[in-house]
Amino acid sequence: MAVGVGTLLRQWRSHRSISQLDLAYDVGVSPRHLSFVETGKSTPSPGLLDALATRLDIPLRERNALLLAAGHAPRYTEKSIDAAAMTRIRRSVQRVLDAHHPYPGLALDRSWNVVLANDSASELAALLPSEVRGPPVNLFRASLHPDGFAHMTANFDAWAGYLLDTLRRLVRVTGDPRLIDLEREVREYETVADLDRRTAATTSRRSTEPALLVPFELLLGDRRLSFFTTLTTFGTPRDITLEEMTIELFYPADETTDRAVAMMQG
Repeated sequence: MAVGVGTLLRQWRSHRSISQLDLAYDVGVSPRHLSFVETGKSTPSPGLLDALATRLDIPLRERNALLLAAGHAPRYTEKSIDAAAMTRIRRSVQRVLDAHHPYPGLALDRSWNVVLANDSASELAALLPSEVRGPPVNLFRASLHPDGFAHMTANFDAWAGYLLDTLRRLVRVTGDPRLIDLEREVREYETVADLDRRTAATTSRRSTEPALLVPFELLLGDRRLSFFTTLTTFGTPRDITLEEMTIELFYPADETTDRAVAMMQG
């Protein structure tokens, strides 16, 4: 059965921990009118829905769902990254990734499935067994699965903690059932199951001086490579695919890694 727009708004408001009174005042409507919208006694206009969605920080995909539930046409497109209309953007993103070689660079969708990659990242993905590699390669699954990068990650507990925090944040921001299922899946991996206990024990023995960044420390044969990452998103997106895309670039965290990568390029 279709969920009404009022119910969806109430769920998002609860998800963001905002009272009906505060939300009404923030968007400039009366609490009575907002109450009528949430109870289905009044149909919100597209303009009101846009104001409410902006205040509640609702992603574009879910804004379309709100518009449809209220009987309005969706405002935001969702074009595949391979679509002709996305050619210029796809080439630009690939250019950024290729320019980052010899260090890994990826473009990820909302679930952190790899949609574009440079040669360095593709070579790393080739190390994964087929059951973990996809397609598509999912970065959470590839990094946390016992047969994935987990057994090659020297600082697995710290890196896994960062990834799980990121996944938890994505679930909180989007409420996406696919991400909820993915979080449930990875938390059942044997590499992750008792992570909280191991992390607590490690924290109690850790130096009081905090690290500047959590690196990704990868063991490749006798080499230990250490990277830090940056995440970049598009500004002012009007397309769902672009809003949900993240570019992740890996940089050498020390001189040893820089030299090792240069030697690996021959």
